[in-house]
Amino acid sequence: MPSKNSHKTLVIVESPTKARTIERFLGDEYEVVASNGHVRDLPAKNTEVDKEHRHKVVGVDVEKNFEPVYVVPDRKRRNVDALKSASKTADAILLATDEDREGESIGWHVLQLIKPKKATPVGRIVFHEITKEAVQAALLSPRKVDEDLVRAQEARRILDRLFGYTLSPLVGLKIRQGLSAGRVQSVAVRLIVMRERERKAFRAAVFWDLKATVGAADGKFDIELYSVDGRPTADGNSFNSVGELTDQKRLWLKETDAAALVERLQSHEPWTVTKVDTSPGTMKAPTPFTTASLQIEANRKLNFSSAKTMSIAQRLFEGKDIGSEQVGLITYHRTDSLALAESAISEARLVIESQYGKEYLPDKPKVYKSTAKGAQEAHEAIRPTSTRRLPATIERYLDQDERRLYDLIWKRTMACQMNDARIERTQVEVTADGCAFRASGKRILFAGFLRAYVEGADDPAAELGDKEKILPALKVGEIVNLLGLGHVEHATKPPARYTEASLVKKLEDEGIGRPSTYSSIINTIVERGYVRSESKALVPTFDAFAATQLLEDRFADLVDLKFTAHMEQELDDVAAGKEKWTDVLKEFYFGQGTDGIGIRVEAAMKEAPYPTVDIGDGIVVRFGRKGAFLSKGDEDDRQTADVPDNVAPADLTVERAEQLLQERAEWTPDEGRDLGTDASGNKLTLLTGRFGPYIKVQAAKPRNVSLPKDIDTNEIDEALAKQFAELPRTIGKDITGAIGPYGPYIKQGSEYRNLPSWRELLSIDEATALALLSVPKETKKTAGRDLGDGIKVMAGRFGPYVSDGTVNATLPKSMDAETIDLATAIALIEKKKAAGPSTRKRTFRNRKGS
Repeated sequence: MPSKNSHKTLVIVESPTKARTIERFLGDEYEVVASNGHVRDLPAKNTEVDKEHRHKVVGVDVEKNFEPVYVVPDRKRRNVDALKSASKTADAILLATDEDREGESIGWHVLQLIKPKKATPVGRIVFHEITKEAVQAALLSPRKVDEDLVRAQEARRILDRLFGYTLSPLVGLKIRQGLSAGRVQSVAVRLIVMRERERKAFRAAVFWDLKATVGAADGKFDIELYSVDGRPTADGNSFNSVGELTDQKRLWLKETDAAALVERLQSHEPWTVTKVDTSPGTMKAPTPFTTASLQIEANRKLNFSSAKTMSIAQRLFEGKDIGSEQVGLITYHRTDSLALAESAISEARLVIESQYGKEYLPDKPKVYKSTAKGAQEAHEAIRPTSTRRLPATIERYLDQDERRLYDLIWKRTMACQMNDARIERTQVEVTADGCAFRASGKRILFAGFLRAYVEGADDPAAELGDKEKILPALKVGEIVNLLGLGHVEHATKPPARYTEASLVKKLEDEGIGRPSTYSSIINTIVERGYVRSESKALVPTFDAFAATQLLEDRFADLVDLKFTAHMEQELDDVAAGKEKWTDVLKEFYFGQGTDGIGIRVEAAMKEAPYPTVDIGDGIVVRFGRKGAFLSKGDEDDRQTADVPDNVAPADLTVERAEQLLQERAEWTPDEGRDLGTDASGNKLTLLTGRFGPYIKVQAAKPRNVSLPKDIDTNEIDEALAKQFAELPRTIGKDITGAIGPYGPYIKQGSEYRNLPSWRELLSIDEATALALLSVPKETKKTAGRDLGDGIKVMAGRFGPYVSDGTVNATLPKSMDAETIDLATAIALIEKKKAAGPSTRKRTFRNRKGS
């Protein structure tokens, strides 16, 4: 489709970085522009559209076959105008948005907005890597926009809107404003809550065993008790979740039993080797990375959040300047395919032979097929665009996180095409006085893929030895010497909480959501306050418990794993052209007349009780405007106390709850420190209240003056106290200064300006105040330097920050808001996302309930 002479072909991609990379591969007859992601979307509020298009479900006319209403966000208008302008002078248009159904949808939306002339040829091209060869090959085979893929994406978007905008008001009403529900989000929350319920119901079982160290001719080794007089001893798998022995054939050793056994065996001889079993085995090479497995492994090995992994992968995909060229370093990172191109496999085999040796190379290339439920997006697995680019050769062009992720992808790609590892497993049994002890060993005979990639380690060479446990050479009948013997206590452990890695694995296994959405799902449930991250574990809050209880009670089908997976399959059927998208939406929203989500939510608004979480002994967790709190007793004699943010639901026992209630009942303010008197002779006292330090002015009408949060109360003397007692202070004509919820400020009429410190508030004069007030105040609409990819530098009350429209990250003092670049901004935002919501401890509130 390329044009000749002075004719121009307009190529539309999603991001400016991708545009810059592709521009280098194309000639002057091409113009490459970026849509900057989505160019339009459903409105967030009805006020964003005219009255004619305001519907019960914002942005969707459920009475007109679910016709969507789209708006162009203000921040996208300039971008859309640029696309329209470029398209007017183009002789041909190529949509080169990403190769998945979201990319297909973005391309379709761009076309709806630019409305090219009928005579202008329009084509859709796709490539799963941004290299010169891939882009030029794509130019030779343009196709039409796939309407089925577009409809599937639109159906998914509308379905999520029907679910979220219908159920979220119910969750907000019954629990707390600001909470939301989501088709996949609520199921993810439920999975985390279900695991926490298991932990809450769990009762540990304590059992004992014996461990010994014995010596043989070739060395010493450790053994563990396996059976006593022919009866196997209980281990951690022998008990249920409430601490009961489930396998009655096993012997449950208590401490006295174990101690008696130690005494019995301490002086016994001989200790004899009664069994030596040796068997060969293999460790299979891992599959290449998909989106889900990359997120899982990056979380496990690099401690990256799903969002951080996807952000870094996006940069590696779109292109990096590596000195001689700007090129994409990895293939498309949103995929559940395990396939690798033949050319990529051939290149990888050459690199394996040169880097590791011919013995590590299989006779035939390895071919992988996806087993994930609903696998789709049939492009390649994630791999380097060229495995000849060894991590060491390009590391100087990448930042630390980019280097680590590229290294992970490169090594995994090498490993998947290498020979399996060959191992030898050995099991030894040593018997003494009817007690059988066992030891297991493993020897690596041939490292195979382990030379390139060891799961759970960043340095394969250093960690390879840890994969082995070598026992000395032993023979049946050989006598060994007892070198040490003792009894050891064990306790069964509750089910582990989900981590991002294990949650992604569970969602993938159940066919819920799609790999490309997992990072946004996890981000959402953290930002909404349903989950907090603690040492990698995803810990649910009581809000999560309440929302899950509400949805289980009234909408059990909608948060059922099988139902959610079935909805994903239906959307896949729409993408494949097997089902009409409107039929899927009708079934979900209207049902059979009385069981549609709309009718059920209306009933629940009136009938559903406010959720509570039972702690026991008459104590429940209730939910008020400002969060979860404990409640005990009736309306006339009720005790309440805040639930600390750092207490997980499974860990809030009756005893802990009683302690919190008692502490709240006994709380009294301190007696304070005398600070002299103010200018009128009123006594000033420094006190610490539930909301921090303040000065009490004991005038005829006593009043309290809040102090700044960052002040050191030790430096407050009588002179400083007098200044604070004058707040709010008059600075000039109609100008006052005070300390508000967000810090010190000055005011003139309706104009406010924040001040950087309380010291400036106490010393500012009229001229300085007027100068500050004369500078126009930046607003969300007027402030901000656009860095691209929807990210801006903004001015805030606490200083400059960067924002992607959802998450805000304050700039460190060492960074200049005028010079910060896009990559640094993304890194700050990802760090903020990974940190989760604020862990600031809530103050106590005296409430009667909700």
